[in-house]
Amino acid sequence: MSTILIFGHKNPDTDTITSAISMSYLQNQLGLKTEAVALGAPNEETQFALDYFKVAAPRIIKRASDETKQVMLVDHNEAQQSVDDIKDVEVLAVVDHHRIANFETANPLYYRAEPVGCTATILYKMYQENDIAIPKEIAGLMLSAIVSDTLLFKSPTSTHQDEKVAKLLAEMADVNLEEYGLEMLKAGTNLATKTDEEILDLDAKSFTMNGKIVRIGQVNTVDVAEVLARQASLEALMTEKNAKDGFDLFVLVITNILDSDSVVLAIGEEIAAVEKAFNVTLENHTALLPGVVSRKKQVVPQLTEAF
Repeated sequence: MSTILIFGHKNPDTDTITSAISMSYLQNQLGLKTEAVALGAPNEETQFALDYFKVAAPRIIKRASDETKQVMLVDHNEAQQSVDDIKDVEVLAVVDHHRIANFETANPLYYRAEPVGCTATILYKMYQENDIAIPKEIAGLMLSAIVSDTLLFKSPTSTHQDEKVAKLLAEMADVNLEEYGLEMLKAGTNLATKTDEEILDLDAKSFTMNGKIVRIGQVNTVDVAEVLARQASLEALMTEKNAKDGFDLFVLVITNILDSDSVVLAIGEEIAAVEKAFNVTLENHTALLPGVVSRKKQVVPQLTEAF
């Protein structure tokens, strides 16, 4: 029997990479033969966590069906966010904390979705339910995922469960939660060395909203002005991607992790939906979104409703 591949969404973030690793370790302890893989390279924040806990990054794949018949998904379920040949393999399990859309299977499967801030919080419960001990390095990676997805509990997606689990994982990983968390988040805000392409694709997902294809990217920073200094070239590339990839709207959410605010940059035919969704008037294609830090809870639902 071929090895079951476990992976998260394209343009992987810390939760995606580390949850694939954590899920694979759990399933292997339960007797399955699995491997954590990725649909893209780790970003700087994720690489910081991997290096800190001395865990190798998963290998990157473009297709799954060339080497396996069965897969498990973490941190996503929507087909357009998954591996390109997702319809050619059997999905055995999904562990996720996002909306469910554009997802169907031919066979029954294990599906675990909870409204918490991070996939790793759910995985922690699965370890406890199966009485599987969490190794120090896996605990550190799971902690990193929670810190990343909740912005150290500042995001509205963060729940009491996330914070409780993070504190337990920090003890297992032998780190100071606040100190490590802030150091890791700052590692992911170095955008000066990134190209425009990398900034737009760093953490971007495509969504179908009432028949329209909406691309939403998000970058974390401690200096929004640094990103907006590149606005002209970013807009040109967003326009190019809209035409090439068929996006009706491209939205870039630039989030200040210190102030917990965001600036939205929007380009496309459906730009009016952004103004409607957030009750703002775009000036030079941008608007301030006070208190907005979560794409999942404060951007996607509002845009979906607007469409």
